[in-house]
Amino acid sequence: MQFPKRVDKLGSAIFERNDWRKQVYLKASIKNQSPNLIDLSLGSSDLLPPKCALEAISKALNNPESSSYCLHAGTNAFREAVASWAKRRFEVDVDPGTEVLLLIGSQEGTAHLPLAVMNPGQTGLILDPSYPSHRGGLVLADAHIEKLVLKAKSDWKPDFGDLKTSQWEALKLMVFGYPHNPTALVGEQIWLEEAMEQCCKHEVVLAHDNPYVDLAIDGEAPALLQCLGWKKWGIEFFSFSKGWCMGGFRLGFAIGAEKIIKALSVCKSVIDFNQSSALQAGAISALASAGQWPEQILGIYEERRDRTLKALRLMGWDVPLPSMAMYLWMPVPDWAIDQEWNDEIFASELLIETGIAITPGQGFGSGGEGWLRLALVRPVEELEEAVARMTPWWNEHR
Repeated sequence: MQFPKRVDKLGSAIFERNDWRKQVYLKASIKNQSPNLIDLSLGSSDLLPPKCALEAISKALNNPESSSYCLHAGTNAFREAVASWAKRRFEVDVDPGTEVLLLIGSQEGTAHLPLAVMNPGQTGLILDPSYPSHRGGLVLADAHIEKLVLKAKSDWKPDFGDLKTSQWEALKLMVFGYPHNPTALVGEQIWLEEAMEQCCKHEVVLAHDNPYVDLAIDGEAPALLQCLGWKKWGIEFFSFSKGWCMGGFRLGFAIGAEKIIKALSVCKSVIDFNQSSALQAGAISALASAGQWPEQILGIYEERRDRTLKALRLMGWDVPLPSMAMYLWMPVPDWAIDQEWNDEIFASELLIETGIAITPGQGFGSGGEGWLRLALVRPVEELEEAVARMTPWWNEHR
């Protein structure tokens, strides 16, 4: 069977490749009595969600409607809670009826958005590197993809001067995302404001993927909702996966211009229903009663960042200090480059020899080649154990 070209264009997703490598390692480790797997490849928190959220889900599960299909009208209470949160968090007025949409995680929203707002062959712009769903959604929509390449020498700052007027005029959609995954850079509000101004001028939809909005260790996270023009050409994606540690529950939402929310809602209506009302109850409780939860867990991530960085630098790895929680963005060391190891080979060899799984930067686009992402999603003692296990391997090869 010959599959559509868009499937070939998607390629093998980095998380799929990593998962395959981890399974191979786990099978071999049983036979060879290798060390246990320390999985630092996914931004999936090991921390528990707020107790109030879990209690709300547990209580709501006893309601028969929690196991029924949930249509858009069944998300009213959730959307009202989001609007109230947006007012508290950003001091903006949001219409829960027309400007809020429940999502099965922000990843789902960013992947479906191009189908909702673009025709085949129209142009979408993404950052490079960026989260895989940003490119994947454009591929599935048969869009033409432009890339705004972020560079280490510029501290991963987007340079809109790289875009010609003709490129702006050809755009239909621009996908942004700060705090930035994978580079762990918080970013600046002025970057979003500049992007929003250009998008309003050229009538381009600006999508801002913002699941890390409450996880800035240093600085203040940008937000599209604080930009003029978002009610005309903007949409911002949020998630419960990171700040509220609810990744497995697959809960997210979008706030945006009425026409964009409507288009995405119509698209979603033929693809999926909404999350169970019981899960929504947990999300509502998190927003209403645990608004400070992300702030409370920041100290945990900051300690993990600082102690892991210290151990890596003592080993000889010059890793930059990230300004947002959850990740380290690490250059492939010179000794590995001398051996003609790229980031994918480095990550593979590290896993095979030490049982430590991290993510190759090229999985986030060609702009990530030569870099590696380590997720700070294990207790600090286990992170230090990972570095201790890595050290003899490092010394042997350098």
